[in-house]
Amino acid sequence: MRSSRSGEQQPKPTALVEVHMETPHSPELFDKELCELVLAVAPRIFAVMQECEVRPGLKDGCVAAWGVAFHEGPVHVITADGTGQMVLNSPERALRWFTRDGGEDGVTARLVWLSRAGSAALDHAEAA
Repeated sequence: MRSSRSGEQQPKPTALVEVHMETPHSPELFDKELCELVLAVAPRIFAVMQECEVRPGLKDGCVAAWGVAFHEGPVHVITADGTGQMVLNSPERALRWFTRDGGEDGVTARLVWLSRAGSAALDHAEAA
């Protein structure tokens, strides 16, 4: 708890991810530490790919949806065209929504994970 100017007790703000850091002596070191923290707690991003056999021996595929998987907690999935969203317990649950008729008609789904990036930047232009 913290006190306000009037002396009333106010609840301490909560963070979604609580990680304690010691503040380095220079702004540059602190910025570096912030970027390292972001890399350590970043969610994983994946694509839900749909595949079908257009004729024997020839497959076609497309990105049906994008997903964000947090270390602990729900998985958020949004369709590639942005019109549908879902919150699931695991990335694998998205496969059910994008496989048609149990895959009998040849439309199956699988996950493709993006590799973790090895860098982070505080400036949007630097990150691009």
